[in-house]
Amino acid sequence: MPDPISWEFAWPYYLAALAFGYLLGTIPFGLILTKLGGHGDIRKIGSGNIGTTNVLRTGSKKLAAATLLGDGLKGTVAVLIAARFGPDTALIAGFGAFLGHLFPVWLKFKGGKGVATYLGILLGLYWPMFLIAALTWVGMAFVFRYSSLSALTASAVTPIILYFGFSQYQLGEMFLVLTLLLWAKHHENIGRLLKGQESKIGKKSKPPAEAPASEPSPGDG
Repeated sequence: MPDPISWEFAWPYYLAALAFGYLLGTIPFGLILTKLGGHGDIRKIGSGNIGTTNVLRTGSKKLAAATLLGDGLKGTVAVLIAARFGPDTALIAGFGAFLGHLFPVWLKFKGGKGVATYLGILLGLYWPMFLIAALTWVGMAFVFRYSSLSALTASAVTPIILYFGFSQYQLGEMFLVLTLLLWAKHHENIGRLLKGQESKIGKKSKPPAEAPASEPSPGDG
């Protein structure tokens, strides 16, 4: 009987977990829900992003809430199902779900910025840190009204607290990678924040095609 901890035995499960997580992550809830809700293609509204913040720009809080829930739960579900085969499999499935949301094959690898899925994965893997990250997001959003700044701050503290606060070293290392990816997807938002040009939560915006070339498009958290 093969050694259950050997790479030769485990790699098919890890590959399956990565693929399973990725496929779940590619489900574009924002795009699907806005089309079903009669708002057309969300990629032609506001920033063109398929995430919750841009869905909110349709004026439908219900659709935005449903998008937030869907994008978050696909990360949680991937982790919880894969956890039946072991903690390492759960980590890999969560990583796959994050990559799927950021780079969905169905949308030519142009996906969301990962905040809801990031939190959903965190919920499935270590709920105490999820509460801290979620409260950090809410607190920053309440004070500064910037979705992107809230996401950047919450994601920045997550690997630090996991590693040094909870001694969850493997989780801390994984979420450091996810945080770097999330920050990379927010590079335009970071530039606008530094220039004082980032749009605040609740501010309506024009579709990208209608906005003047010199006017920055709003960012999504």
